Order: sequence, then C-alpha cells, then structure tokens
Amino acid sequence: MDRRRVVVTGIGAITPIGHGKEDLWHGASTGRSGVCSISRFDTSQIRTKVAGEINDFDPSDYFDAKLTRRMDRFSQFALAAANMAIEDAGLPFDPARPNHRIGATMGTALGGVAGAEKQHRAYIDQGIRAVDPSLALTVFGGAGSSNIAIRYGFTGPSNANSNSCSSGTIGIGEGFRYIRDDYANAMITGGAEAPLSELSFSAFSIIRAMSTNSDPDSACRPFDKERDGFVMGEGAAVLVLEELGHAVKREAIIYCEVLGYSCNNDGHHMVAPRPNGECAVEAMAAALHEAQISPKDIGYINAHGSSTPLNDKIETLALKRVFGERIKRVPVSGTKSMHAHSLGASGAIEAAICAMAFGQGFIPPTIHYANSDEECDLDYVPNVGREARVDYILSNSFGFGGINAVLVLGRYEQ
Repeated sequence: MDRRRVVVTGIGAITPIGHGKEDLWHGASTGRSGVCSISRFDTSQIRTKVAGEINDFDPSDYFDAKLTRRMDRFSQFALAAANMAIEDAGLPFDPARPNHRIGATMGTALGGVAGAEKQHRAYIDQGIRAVDPSLALTVFGGAGSSNIAIRYGFTGPSNANSNSCSSGTIGIGEGFRYIRDDYANAMITGGAEAPLSELSFSAFSIIRAMSTNSDPDSACRPFDKERDGFVMGEGAAVLVLEELGHAVKREAIIYCEVLGYSCNNDGHHMVAPRPNGECAVEAMAAALHEAQISPKDIGYINAHGSSTPLNDKIETLALKRVFGERIKRVPVSGTKSMHAHSLGASGAIEAAICAMAFGQGFIPPTIHYANSDEECDLDYVPNVGREARVDYILSNSFGFGGINAVLVLGRYEQ
C-alpha cells in the first residue's frame, strides 16, 4: 500500500522572538535575539543570569479568565499556539460534534513542574488551603494536548511525551506517523515549555549545563569557540499536519511535506552524547531513509546547536559522518542562538521555522557567532541569513537521556 502523504497546513507560535508565524519568521530571518537578563526571580545565588523570557504574553488575548486559571503557563502557551495554527490552517471544527479523525500530539520536558513549584511554596507558607484546586489538572505533561483536544472536540489519537529536549520534534514525528498510517486525517502537533522558575532553572545551573555568560548579546552562541552552555527559554510552537488529500480537498495552503522521522537513544549517558556521535548518525540516516532521499539532497540543516561545548562538537562530527565532504557546502544554522533553548518546545519552534523557509526562500542565521572552532568548522550561516531555494531540510533535536529525534521536511510538489 502506498504511504499516505503528510503536509503542514498551519503554524502557530509563542516565542521570545515573536508570537505568531509572521513575527517568528521575522525574528528568525533578521537575527533578532530573544535572550535577556532574568527578571522573574533573584539570581544572586545562581550562576546563570540570562534566559529567553517571554514577557509580552497575555493569556486573556486567547482565553477567558476561567480557562486561564485552569491551565499552567505551559498549557497556556500550547493552546495559544494551537489556536493560531488551527486558524492559520482554516481547519474546520465543532466542539459539539467531536472529530475522531483529528488528534493532538505534544511534547514537553517539564510540563507543569515550574507551576507546581510555586504551589508548593504557597503550601509551605500558608497551608493546603492556599493551593490552587486546579493543581492536579495542570501539572502533568499531557495537559497541553488534552486542553487542545477538549477545546476543539478532537477525539482522535492523543499523545504527550516528555522526552527532554527532543519532545517537540517527537510530538511532530508521532503525529506524522498517525496520519501516515491512517489513524487520523489531521493532527495538532508540537511542543510547549514554561520552565523559568527558580528551582527548575537552578537545577540545570547546578549541573553546569547552562551558560554563565551574563551578557544577553553573547551568551547563546552555538558552535562558537567561546560557547559555555545553553541558555534556557520558554515558549511553544504548533504545526497542523494533514493527509495530503484531506488538505487538497479543502484547498488548504501547504507549507511543506513531512517526509521522514526517526527517534533513538544513545544508551550511553544522561547528559553526554556518545563520543563518536554514532546514534545521532543512525537517527539522521533513518530519517533520510524513510524520506526516501539521500544526504546529497539536503539543502539546509537546522542543527540542535545547543551552545554547549560537547554537544555542538559531537553534532558537527555526526553531520560529517552522515554527509561526508559535502557537509562543508551545506548551510547549518543554530536558531537557538535567537529563541534560546526552550527544552521540549525547541524542536517544534525549529520545525516551524524550517516549514516557512521553503516558501520564503531564505535560510536563518546563527547569531552571536564570532570565534571559529577547529572542531566546529562547518558553514553555520554566521550572523546574517541568506537567500536560498532548498528542496529538503533536516532538523535535529538531541536531548538529555541520550534521546535523538530527527525530522526531514520537503518542498511540496503536487
């Protein structure tokens, strides 16, 4: 049986560099930085002083007060981005008539843990009566996808994963498989994260995973020789995926086609990747194989590019092993340099940027790049994006726990 083709028909985003697809693209294409000095909490005892904060998000722009109170910030991000994506796609829905052929798959690394931290503080200070009655309904990772399904009456496949920094990519990949294998005609997919609270943030600082550079204009610098750790951010991105015939029948605008997806595990270490990049190589090769294309077809790579010394080096090594000498001629950018690393949402934000790159004919840059590294010696599109027509894009997400996830997107051709 022929594989069902899966296309992207809607994009929504809440990010440090812009809300909505237009602002996200403008931020990514012009090299806007969303990193700032932390204003949410006191950092005097924390090594890291910067983050990708979102300080212009007002949930009342998207939901009424009652619904807002029943959602943690990460779910608010997820539902707001889904609202945008569904509207962008023009996807019909009627909550009074549930649609079992549309579902939701979302990823988040921490879910409502940061919100639970605040409630725990209220409990310690004031007792159980001070705790929000909605806590039990907001803290779990599946709250984001569940709120989307409930709001729109989508009763199809539902999946929430918590696979660290690969979660958003896995959310999209699993949605792709549900449609490809005929379990659904459309899926609301992506990732959402709201980790910027004192304890959650400090946990990553304690293990020295994050940058100690206090300058927002240079802290997040993927592949730069002076990189010293990732910069945490928050946000969400949602893609509407549809079976091609379903999208064509309703004359939907198509951004691109999802061609391949893979996910595996290094089976090596909770933080450090395998030194030879072997499993990242296998993940990229598997996604390319499913897409039925070869490495020579890829015109742009959106790297995981976490800005950590080890991960950027190993990702570069893995790319060389997959693409050979040709990799020196393939543009590879790390857009986290702009929108920061929003853990489980990052892969979805990057997929949204990639989906728009086809129609825009433009490759976004890696900003804050100033010092070349002999072990990271590829074309990282330094500081300024460039015009380019590409037919195939590969997007990497590599997370804590050794989880590797890869998407291959293609220009839509009838």
